[in-house]
Amino acid sequence: MAKVAVYNMEGKEVGSMDLNDAVFGVEVNEHLVHMAVLQQLANNRQGTQKAKTRSEVRGGGRKPWRQKGTGHARQGSIRAPQWKGGGVVFAPVPRDYSFKLNKKEKRAALKSVLTSRVQENKFIVVDELKMDEIKTKTFKGVLDNLNAEKALVVLNDMDANVIASAKNIPTVKTTQTNELNVFDVLKYNTVVVTKDAVATIEEVYA
Repeated sequence: MAKVAVYNMEGKEVGSMDLNDAVFGVEVNEHLVHMAVLQQLANNRQGTQKAKTRSEVRGGGRKPWRQKGTGHARQGSIRAPQWKGGGVVFAPVPRDYSFKLNKKEKRAALKSVLTSRVQENKFIVVDELKMDEIKTKTFKGVLDNLNAEKALVVLNDMDANVIASAKNIPTVKTTQTNELNVFDVLKYNTVVVTKDAVATIEEVYA
């Protein structure tokens, strides 16, 4: 079992805890991680891009000049793709980019990125994150104490003060255990997790 230090909000070590190898000590599967990121990005695409083909562009019903004898190349319509204002060849149409990834594959991918963060010493556990008021400066000070600059902060429950305090820091994102995903874990350099959140993650994914 991997053992990690537990810190308080002042950045002082106040204990340690063992992490479940079934979640934080698995073999990293880079292919599944790649597929999970692709799926999340693809599922976020609106798919509303649209351009008109030559059959949809207005005008161009009459042949612009006769077939032979003008010295010009033969043309059938002023809305053909080679004309200015013409249609687009193989124009994009609205489509659904999403694809399915099995539940077991998604879980394995998340375990892989969590394991990699633990192995890289970029997984910081804090005993608790509580704030009496919404104060961005105070929350920034907590992250500085933990040496976590670009961080994903994982909470067990929705704490309005913590979430609002972190909202104005562009390099920080807060999330809850039920919203944890592969893309966010990879995007941020450090994962800051409360002890309660670690327990919940182990309960759900072990």
